[in-house]
Amino acid sequence: MEPSDYILIGNASAFMAGLGILLATALAVANKFLWVYEDPRIQEVEELLPATNCGACGLAGCHPFAEALIAGTVLPSACTVSSKEATEEVAEYLGVDAGEAEKRLAYLACAGGTHVARMRAYYVGMGSCRAAAQVAGGPKACAWGCLGLGDCAVACEFDAITLDRNGLPVVDANLCIACNDCVVVCPKHLFSLHPVSHRLWVACANLLHGDLAESDCEVACTACERCVKDAAEGLIEIRNNLAVVDYDRNELASPDVIERCPTGAIVWIDEETGVRKGLGAKNIIRTESLPARQAYHSAGV
Repeated sequence: MEPSDYILIGNASAFMAGLGILLATALAVANKFLWVYEDPRIQEVEELLPATNCGACGLAGCHPFAEALIAGTVLPSACTVSSKEATEEVAEYLGVDAGEAEKRLAYLACAGGTHVARMRAYYVGMGSCRAAAQVAGGPKACAWGCLGLGDCAVACEFDAITLDRNGLPVVDANLCIACNDCVVVCPKHLFSLHPVSHRLWVACANLLHGDLAESDCEVACTACERCVKDAAEGLIEIRNNLAVVDYDRNELASPDVIERCPTGAIVWIDEETGVRKGLGAKNIIRTESLPARQAYHSAGV
C-alpha cells in the first residue's frame, strides 16, 4: 500500500471514531433531558393483572390499566378478567378499595336462527361471516340478520360464545368478560356490550316494517308499537321500524313490557332463568332449517 492509503485509512478511522463519540454523547444528553420517570409500582401492579390485554376494562391493555390504577383514575374491580382474589390483592397492594364494577355482557341483536329465518340462497365459500357478507350481503333473507358462521366464536379468546343447532351465537354469561372482540368482528354489527342490569332487550335489527319483516324472519320486530304502549313513557320508541330501548331510563323497565310482543322480538333477560319471551309471542316448535328461496354460489372456496 502507498503511504497515502494509510493516511486515508487513518483519517477514515478517526472520522468514524469521532462520529461514534458524537452520537454517544448526543444519546446520553437526550437520555438525560428526554427521560420520563415511570413509577416502579406500575410494573409490579401489571404483574398482578391477568396479562390478557383484552381491553375489557376500557383501556388498551394491562399496562395502561396498571398506569390508571397508580394514577387513581380506575379501581381494581374494573378488570373483569381478574379473579376476586387477584382484584383484592391489587387493592391491598395499592391501599385502595377494590370497588364494585357491574358485570357487562355481550348481547346479540338477532334471534333469527335457521329454523325461523329464511335464507334467500345457499352460500358456498369460506366459512366466515365476513366472507359471506361480501357476497351480496350474505345468503340470509334478512339483510340485518346473523349469518351464523361463527366469526364471533372464533374471535372470543375466552370460549364464551358457541353456535346453537340453528347457527345462532349463544353467549355464556359465566365466561363472557365483555372484551369487545365479538363486537369488532361481527360484519353485521349485531353485538353490543351492556351491563347485566339491562334486562329489557330487542333481539332484532331488521328495519323492514310489519309483514315484510316477518316474511324474512318469524321472530323479527314488526314495529307494531305494542311494547311502546305498554312501557313507561319514553322508555321505548320505534325508530326506523325497530323498537329501541332508552337505557338512560332503564330504571323504568319491567318484564310487563314484553308480554304483548307478537313475535317475541323484545325479551326480558332474567338473572336466574335467562331469556324470556312474552305470553303473546308465537310458539315456534320447528327445529329443522327453513329452505332457501334460491341457490347461488360464491366465487371463493
